[in-house]
Amino acid sequence: MIKKPITILFFVLLYSLSFSQEKPNEKTVLQELSENACKCADSIALANRKKEDIIKDVHACIDKYTGALQISTLLKGAEKQSENAPEVNGKKQVNLTFDTSKNSKQYKDSYNELERYLMQNCESVKRATTTIETDYDKFSKNNTAIDFYKKATEAGKREDWKEAIQNYEQAVKIDPKFIYAWDNLGITYRRIGEYDKALNAYKQSLAVDPKGKMPLQNIAIAYIYKKEYQKAIDAYNDFDKVYPNDPEVYYGIGQIYFAHLKKNEKGLDYICKAYRIYTEQKSPYRSDAEAVIGSIYKGMKEEGKMDKFKEILKNNNIQFD
Repeated sequence: MIKKPITILFFVLLYSLSFSQEKPNEKTVLQELSENACKCADSIALANRKKEDIIKDVHACIDKYTGALQISTLLKGAEKQSENAPEVNGKKQVNLTFDTSKNSKQYKDSYNELERYLMQNCESVKRATTTIETDYDKFSKNNTAIDFYKKATEAGKREDWKEAIQNYEQAVKIDPKFIYAWDNLGITYRRIGEYDKALNAYKQSLAVDPKGKMPLQNIAIAYIYKKEYQKAIDAYNDFDKVYPNDPEVYYGIGQIYFAHLKKNEKGLDYICKAYRIYTEQKSPYRSDAEAVIGSIYKGMKEEGKMDKFKEILKNNNIQFD
């Protein structure tokens, strides 16, 4: 069944009484709805689940409150529309259209506004979008190796990186096929600036599981820290061979061109590709790509390249407002 827009008829006087008396310290509608969506995200189960299922649950929490924000946004614009509106019984009458379609610009704008606010202010959403999938095939079956792994993760929570490294190294010494221990050893080495050792740990992980998503992605990041940008791009391309059209590939390469190589046009093209895939996946990471596009926009505007900016967005089927 196709959902049709709903026309709302109301008098501006009622709007003025109900919505215009905001006090300086009152929460905005966006804040209130975001708090409710954040509470919804608190209940999302993270353990032993696929990342795509977790993201679907985040989307459901945002979607739940999008309609209310749509209506609020419509009402806020009512007074402006009333300037040329006809009067009925001495009151100006305004017709507002509430579009219930989730493909409408009205819905998408409200959804994106909520999502953007949550990604900046809601710890539950941040945690849900950054959680790592658990695959017990990547754990060791050796209890001693697992004990060292647990000690390492506890040390990591305390930011005692030296102790964490010692315990991860003991874990992989006991079980050289302990994938998660290699992955976390790589991350910990990266935290202390030991990028070559981090790369070695990631490669050891891939030797056990050539399709390991985490090390494939983090090899590229390690090369970025080493300022070896072409190697980072090559690493992202290797990642793409195993996981075609993963938005992290486009986002990562786009960031390299934009932030490090100062090539705005190439960076924009890649970030646009990431943005479209994030949007199709209903991933909150869309807001990160959006922010980068905004930064590139400022740079290209200063360079007098707005025509090129619009052309790149058009080529990626992204509407420029």
